[in-house]
Order: sequence, then C-alpha cells, then structure tokens
Amino acid sequence: MTLREFFLENFAGDLEYHPRRAVLYLSLATAALCYWFFSPSEVKFAAIPLVFVLGGLTLLLKGIFLLRKSSEGLGLSEQELADVSGPTNRKRLPSIATQAAQIVQDFGTGTFLLWPLLNVGKDIDNSWSDPPRLRVFLAGAVLFSLGWLIRRLTSSPTA
Repeated sequence: MTLREFFLENFAGDLEYHPRRAVLYLSLATAALCYWFFSPSEVKFAAIPLVFVLGGLTLLLKGIFLLRKSSEGLGLSEQELADVSGPTNRKRLPSIATQAAQIVQDFGTGTFLLWPLLNVGKDIDNSWSDPPRLRVFLAGAVLFSLGWLIRRLTSSPTA
C-alpha cells in the first residue's frame, strides 16, 4: 500500500452516500461546535474548546459529503462509478465499533490538520498572544491515532 492509498483510505475511504450516517455526523458536529460556542469567553480559546471547534468543523464537512450522492464515486472513473452505483454492489455498513472509531479518527483529523488556523486567530486578535498550538496538535494526533488503531483492531481481516 502506497502512502497515497493509505491517506485516501483513511480520509476519504468511507465517503459513500449515506443519509443516516450524515445525520449522525451533523449532530455530533453541532454538539462539538455548541460546546465551543457556549464555553465561557475566558476559556473559549483554551486547548480543549479549540479541539472541539476544529474537530466539529471536520465532522460538519464529512456530514455534508455523506449527504451528497455524488460523493460516493469520489476518485472513480465513469466505468467504476457505474459498477459501484448498482444496488447489488453497495458497501455494507461497518460494525458499531468501527463506525465509532471512524468518528473519533475524523474528529481528531480536524484538530490534527486544522491547527494552523490558530495562527489566523492570533493575527485577528492581538490580545491572544500564545495560542495552544502544540497541545491542540498533539490532541488531534492522539485522537487520530486512537481512532485509526481501534478501526484496525475492529475491522474484519480481508482474505
């Protein structure tokens, strides 16, 4: 498996159209964003609320992709898309443990990849002199790794 295939599988491997999973992702994104929004203003820019807002943004984006019928064929040729879109060839849903691990991994991905946005916040508000970049990055890396590990341990071995 090449590095490109690894990242494609982890970040975009399960983006097929699925409205029920989309509602779950959008609900969790709303909850995470509400945690940040309703945090007291003096702790709103601490590490934990920032992890929630960045993870919530990722869950929101993935929920939108899960609602789009066209996202099922992301990266496929027209022939492969025609083969996938048949009702007999649809993917089965993974187990609950695998889905929960995927959600933890996606949540961590937002924090892991979007932490440079904290520099933009520092540029907007000059009073925010020391954003917790390292703590947010490490929290995202730990959540991403934990989700990836649980997903690998709970997935069925392929033949």
